[in-house]
Amino acid sequence: MDQEFFLKIFAALFAIMSPIANLPVFLSLTADRGPAFERKVAFTLLISLSIGAVFIGLSGDIVLKVFGISLDAFRLAGGFLILLIALDLIRGQKTQAHHGTSSEKEHMKSQDNPAIYPLTVPILLGPGSISTMIIFRGQVSGLEQEIAYVAGVSAAIALLVGTFFAAPFLSRFIGQTANSVMSRLMGMILAAIAMEMMAGSLKVLLPGLA
Repeated sequence: MDQEFFLKIFAALFAIMSPIANLPVFLSLTADRGPAFERKVAFTLLISLSIGAVFIGLSGDIVLKVFGISLDAFRLAGGFLILLIALDLIRGQKTQAHHGTSSEKEHMKSQDNPAIYPLTVPILLGPGSISTMIIFRGQVSGLEQEIAYVAGVSAAIALLVGTFFAAPFLSRFIGQTANSVMSRLMGMILAAIAMEMMAGSLKVLLPGLA
């Protein structure tokens, strides 16, 4: 397995999905429904994220070909989008691309089971995470990177869902300070990944810059 490739995609998805930062969101959407309901939502989330990741992994290249978009052009656009998300994390803000507008947030609160909407889409499988999966999938070459891609996505989803399963326990220890620190740290990591994506794509699209 290509460990460097694994770490890149795991770090990118971990930063975007941000289990610790999204834990309060999960708790607010399952508030006053009891531990059994929280486990039900977390299990449904595991299934929906897994199906979504498989679909993106299989269809990402096809979508680019249908619209005639090169991987490097998409990587530049995706890197810019991820950079905007990273800047929101650094500022301690929730991006509307993943967390919705004010009116959408009101609608989210009325859902009986928030696992599919809004937790899977758009909070966890939003534009940033989808772009990341498509970009890294397009860079896969060889069996080692194929294994690393699957392992990286699976590890990010497993850690995320594991955090939500342990929500009742973790909520006693993770306060606003830990949330703020984690948000800034993930924002910096994500910004670095975004800049690498953009720089790499620009070198291909504009060879004179290399």
